[in-house]
Amino acid sequence: MGLVARHLEANGIPTVVMGCAKDIVESCGVARFLFSDFPLGNSCGKPNDQRSQAQTLALGLGLFDSACEPRTTLISPQRWADTDDWKRDFMNVGALSKQELERRRTDFAKQKAVAREIKDSA
Repeated sequence: MGLVARHLEANGIPTVVMGCAKDIVESCGVARFLFSDFPLGNSCGKPNDQRSQAQTLALGLGLFDSACEPRTTLISPQRWADTDDWKRDFMNVGALSKQELERRRTDFAKQKAVAREIKDSA
């Protein structure tokens, strides 16, 4: 996404990238970047939390006005949780029991089957 944003910027189209992988996005040299210290895949705010999502959108759009120099990064003031424990636990399969891993695999397989059915019926 960062490389696409750079291409658009080079062709006169201003962009804001919203992301959760600060080191990766900043290494791409995007013009405007809103960093949310959230788990990967949640750069637009907390799931099912309209207030968080609206605040994230407002911060991102505000970068069009406030970013005065290239490669501007704004760090969102929002927090995923009261503590940073989620960073240790997020996607840490070593902390899950074999039963929990199997349950999650089964659930994921069901989700993929539903998505495949929807895709095939379209």
